[in-house]
Amino acid sequence: MLVTFPYGLFVCATIFDFAQVVGGPALLGEVGYWTVVAALVAAGLTTMAGMVDLWDVPPDRTRRTAISFNLVNAGMAGLFLLSCLVRADAPNRGATAVLLVVELLALAVGGLGVALGARLMRHYEPGRAEPTSFDALRGTGRPRSAAAPRGAAVLGGVDARTVEIVRPRP
Repeated sequence: MLVTFPYGLFVCATIFDFAQVVGGPALLGEVGYWTVVAALVAAGLTTMAGMVDLWDVPPDRTRRTAISFNLVNAGMAGLFLLSCLVRADAPNRGATAVLLVVELLALAVGGLGVALGARLMRHYEPGRAEPTSFDALRGTGRPRSAAAPRGAAVLGGVDARTVEIVRPRP
């Protein structure tokens, strides 16, 4: 769960930097810089938690995947750290086109990390499959039951007509 914070912050920083590079105000570059700093702090904490988690991983293919996952995430953070260090002495800490390319490359590396993380999730939680059909839009994650006719409201897999509303007595 911790991995989502640095990933989200790195993506947001790249969006801010892109907006600044294509002509936005310099403030966007500064916000992008500080977003990278926050993401690096979160990535450091996530890396420590990942190293602790390695103690419980059996020494097999899963351990290799977990180590690869941590190394790929560290590589992504390293590229963002490089961008951050180059910008540290700049007057407005704005990004340049070259640094934006480095950040996009880092996000591509992070995409590989997401794939490895998904593999680990499927290994450790095989019963937790992501819905791959329109059932995901209904919020049930599984097909409608026979008790809920087509068009009936379904809340969490329960036919709304069978839910009894209980009001407290005055």
